[in-house]
Amino acid sequence: MKPTNIGGHDYFHKVVDCQWACPAHTPVPEYIRLIAAGHYSDAYMINWRSNVFPGILGRVCDRPCEPACRRGRVDKEPVAICRLKRVAADLKDDITGRLPRPAKTNGKRIACVGAGPASLTVARDLAVLGYQITVFDNGARPGGMMRSQIPKFRLPDDVIDEECGYIIGLGVETRYNQWIGSLRELMAEGWDAVFVGTGAPRGRDAPIPGREEAAKHIHIGIDWLANVAFGHTTKISKRVIVLGGGNTAMDCCRSARRLGGDDVKVIVRSGFEEMKASPWEKEEAIHEGIPIINMRVPKEFRHENGRLTGVLFEIVRAEYDGKGRRSLIPTGEPDEFHECDEVLVAIGQENAFPWIEKDIGLEFDKWDMPVLNEKTLQSTLPNVFFGGDAALGPKNIITAAAQGHEAAISIDLFCRGKKLNDRPPPQFNLVSQKMGIHEWSYDNQVSEEERKKVPVKALEKTLKDIKLELELGFDPFMACAEAERCLNCDVETVFTGKTCIECDACVDICPTECITFTANGEEDDLRGRLKAPAKNNDQALYVSEDLKTGRVMVKDENICLHCGMCAERCPTGAWDMQKFFMQCAEAGTEAKRT
Repeated sequence: MKPTNIGGHDYFHKVVDCQWACPAHTPVPEYIRLIAAGHYSDAYMINWRSNVFPGILGRVCDRPCEPACRRGRVDKEPVAICRLKRVAADLKDDITGRLPRPAKTNGKRIACVGAGPASLTVARDLAVLGYQITVFDNGARPGGMMRSQIPKFRLPDDVIDEECGYIIGLGVETRYNQWIGSLRELMAEGWDAVFVGTGAPRGRDAPIPGREEAAKHIHIGIDWLANVAFGHTTKISKRVIVLGGGNTAMDCCRSARRLGGDDVKVIVRSGFEEMKASPWEKEEAIHEGIPIINMRVPKEFRHENGRLTGVLFEIVRAEYDGKGRRSLIPTGEPDEFHECDEVLVAIGQENAFPWIEKDIGLEFDKWDMPVLNEKTLQSTLPNVFFGGDAALGPKNIITAAAQGHEAAISIDLFCRGKKLNDRPPPQFNLVSQKMGIHEWSYDNQVSEEERKKVPVKALEKTLKDIKLELELGFDPFMACAEAERCLNCDVETVFTGKTCIECDACVDICPTECITFTANGEEDDLRGRLKAPAKNNDQALYVSEDLKTGRVMVKDENICLHCGMCAERCPTGAWDMQKFFMQCAEAGTEAKRT
């Protein structure tokens, strides 16, 4: 293998597994250390720059960082990264004085359709560069699906108001209660660019027998959640069935319990492990007394004179072909009937663009999705860009924010007449943590405690009030204890071959046997010859240049704990602990920011 190139940002970025997994690439270990030190405002601002909505995401993020967390490989549970983000938001001081000031106007006008996370990210990134941003939304307040589809017991309105307010306060013009009915008419107003961040506003229906006859008692999940959020729906029948296995289904069933549903069931066509809902969402539903019944396909809505009486289900099992594709096969058991008074259908969401004319040059694919450059998010109309669920399909808030950043870069390049594929690079550095011969400026005394559980309010209270936030969040002591479980994956082990005397002291002391000195070879061969064979091909091998004996140093990044013991033991300083920090590129990165 060739020596590893550690000169760019890619290699060490991927080693910081949590940051690599985050769509917005938030510098997770950096803000966790700041929380441990009690510097909550500093931690908040690091989050605010990359993921825009720390208080919101600290409550409802899908947490792609946590399954990637290195702590989860050596312990049962990863670090509670998401809930530590909330700590920074809850315990920060007033940060308004730390927000950027908009530059002098550059004369460019940008329309953002929708006031959800993607549009607001675009607005934030471009407003500080002097762009005149106008955000249109058919609602009365900003937030989009964060406000309309996430129950208040998970995400209170005041958190949404605060974090959207930071963006609107940058001089962003808002036009609420305004429905955009025609992209052609909007473009005729002379905008320099238009960003579409309208989400995936249409819930999928269940067109099975009885749907039309019992329509008054069958509701589309996301529409029902919006009606609950805005106070239009305040109660539900005692017996409720929720169809679907995603996070929307979990929000529906938990909301139904709080609005008077005594007998609420979730019935899913897939197996429990295959459900799209986050594991913690399923756990919360079960904790609130909601059974989840799997491998049932709805066949018919039963009714009497328009009154829903229940749903008939076929019992199935899953079979997979050689490519891993699933088929649901009837088991032959008798169909199963479940009584209910109302049904909430939460089986997926779709995009809907009835306001975009088909003859204006904006192409759509066979799934009625806009044809986009996935890197730049530019449509076939050069000055129209998409982001969030409206761009590449329904995902989550953190992905919407990440796409908002990318779209803002594209819009800025477009408005300045530059090539959209010539994207600014991320900003990064790699700094030695040495303070002496064998002393470093970071603490590698990692806590051995188990993951802390977030305190919650009593169920008997929360199940009676749909607006009462369930989780209390960590207090400073719990936050510090949880933060100290972090393995500091961004403090990298950096090897300098020319000072190595090949004494193997690092090999002897390494607790995970991740370091091997051996003859070089092809990657597959080398992986099998390491002291601990490296079986995870997704994680890189760190390979040195040829050493004096002709051997190479090979380190398996997958099992390295970043403990620094190799550097502490090395008699020549061939190993060093260097902190890697990377901030993703932003619109106008190459321009001076004020």
